[in-house]
Amino acid sequence: MVSDEMLARRVQQGDRAALDVLVDRHYDALVGFLYRLTAGDTLSAQDLAQETFLRVLRGIASYDAARPFKPWLYAIATHAARNRAGSASSRREIFMDDDAIEATITAPDAGSVERLLLVGEVHAAVLEAVASLPAHQRETLMLFYDAELSLAEIATLLGIPTGTVKSRLSIAVGRLREHLRRKELLP
Repeated sequence: MVSDEMLARRVQQGDRAALDVLVDRHYDALVGFLYRLTAGDTLSAQDLAQETFLRVLRGIASYDAARPFKPWLYAIATHAARNRAGSASSRREIFMDDDAIEATITAPDAGSVERLLLVGEVHAAVLEAVASLPAHQRETLMLFYDAELSLAEIATLLGIPTGTVKSRLSIAVGRLREHLRRKELLP
C-alpha cells in the first residue's frame, strides 16, 4: 500500500488519481471526526470534509512530504471547523438527526425497545456533553480519540506544548464523565 505521504507527493506533481485515493482513504473518518467536533451536525461535518479536501488541494504545494500527512489533514479540518464555528450563521441547536436515529434503530444487535432507547439516549447525551466542552477541549479530545493523533502530533497541530494537550484532554474527559454521571449514564 502506498503511503499517504507518497500520495501527497504525487498530488503535488499533478496526479489527480492520487488525490482520489487520499479522499477515499480519509473521507469517512474525517466526516466522523467533524461530526463529533460539530456536536452531531451531519451536514456541517460533510461540508467541512469537502472544504478540507479543497483546502488540501489548494495548499498541497506547501505540504512537506517528510512530515506525516494525517496530522496535516486534521489540522486543516480543525481550522475549517473553527472558522465555521466562529460565524453566527453556523450555530445550531444540538439534536439527534434522522440519520443518527435511523442508525440507532437499525443497529444489528439491538435486542429490545429499551435497549434502542438507551442507545439513543446515550448517543444524545454524549453529543450534548461533547458540545458543552469549550472549543479548545473539544478539539483536543476529538483529535486524540477520534483522529487517533498522538499527544505530540496534537501539540504540533495546535501550536501548544504537549503538557497543555495533556491538561486539556484530562479536563475534557473529566467533564464528560461528570456530565454523563449527572445524566445517570455512568456510575
